[in-house]
Amino acid sequence: MAGPESEFDLIQRYFGTPSAGAVADGVRLGIGDDAALLAVRSGHELVVTVDTLVEGTHFFPDHPPASAGHKALASNLSDLAAMGAEPLGAVLSLTLPRVDHDWLAGFSHGFLALAEEVGIPLVGGDTNRGPLAISVTVLGEVPVGQALRREGARPGDRLVVSGALGGAACGLAHETQRRAEGGPVDASSPACARLFWPAARLSLGRGLRNRARAAIDISDGLLADLGHLCAASGCGARVDWPSVPRDPLLAEVSEQQARSCALGGGEDYELLFALPPGESLDLLAFSVDVPLTVIGECTEGAGVVVEDANGQRLDVARAGHDHFANTE
Repeated sequence: MAGPESEFDLIQRYFGTPSAGAVADGVRLGIGDDAALLAVRSGHELVVTVDTLVEGTHFFPDHPPASAGHKALASNLSDLAAMGAEPLGAVLSLTLPRVDHDWLAGFSHGFLALAEEVGIPLVGGDTNRGPLAISVTVLGEVPVGQALRREGARPGDRLVVSGALGGAACGLAHETQRRAEGGPVDASSPACARLFWPAARLSLGRGLRNRARAAIDISDGLLADLGHLCAASGCGARVDWPSVPRDPLLAEVSEQQARSCALGGGEDYELLFALPPGESLDLLAFSVDVPLTVIGECTEGAGVVVEDANGQRLDVARAGHDHFANTE
C-alpha cells in the first residue's frame, strides 16, 4: 500500500501539468524552483494583485470545486482588466483541511481551464494544512503610463458599465435558500452562472487604455465601487436607475430586490469606467465583445446619487460588501 502523498506529490499531480508550467512569453522559470522568474517587456510596467477566497465566506462547502478554482482566478484577472493589463503569470496558495483527491481534481480543472483560456501560466505556489482557503496572486503588464486608475474621473464624464449587474447577488440568494432547504447543488443552474463562473473583461480593459479617465471592477457592488472611484477622483456621481443593465434573473424578483442586487450586490466582476465626452462609446463597443451601457455621469462635489425615471432621488442602501462590517 502506498504511503501518504507529500505536499510536492500533490502539487505535481494536480498543478504540475505541462499546461500549468509551460514556458510562456515573459516566463523564464515556472513551477519547480524556489521562485519563478518573469520578464516584463521593455516599455511596460508590472501589475500585481492578490485575492483570497475562504470557504463559508466566498463559497459554500458543497459548491463545485471546479467553480472555486475558476472563481479564484477570475476574481484576480478582473483586477488586471480594471488596470488595462495583460496577464503574465499566476501564483496559487492552497490551505487544505485534508487531502481530498476529488476536490483537488475538480479545483485544478476549473483553475487551469480558465488559465489556458486567457493564456496565463501558473508559475508557482504553496500548500498548507488548515481551514480551506484559496489565495491567488496574478501578475500582469501594461505599457508605461497607460494603466487605468480609480482616480482621474472628471465632472461631465459618462459613467459606463459592461455587461449586466445583479446576477451574482441573485445567485447567492438562490444558493442561501437552497442550503436552508437542504437541496442539492446544481453547478449548471442558470441562477448560479454568474456566482460560479464569473468572466473577467480583459479585452475591454485593454481597449480602455488612453480612452477611459478612470476604471474599477465591480466586486463589492456598483454603488460601493463607484463610491471608491469618486473618492479617488474627487468628484460625485449621478446614477440613472432605469438605465442600469440588469441580469435577466432580476426580472423574476421585486423592484426593491432588483435594486438591491444590481446596485449593492457584488462579485459581478464587470467594469465600471468614466468616459470623457469626446470619446465615442459606439466605436469602443464595436471593438469589444460585451455590451456597454451609460448609466449616469460624474458630477461636481461629492457623493453618489441614484435617480428614478422622473429624476427623483431614490433612497437606496449604498453599502457594498465589507468583510469586517458588523464585527467586534
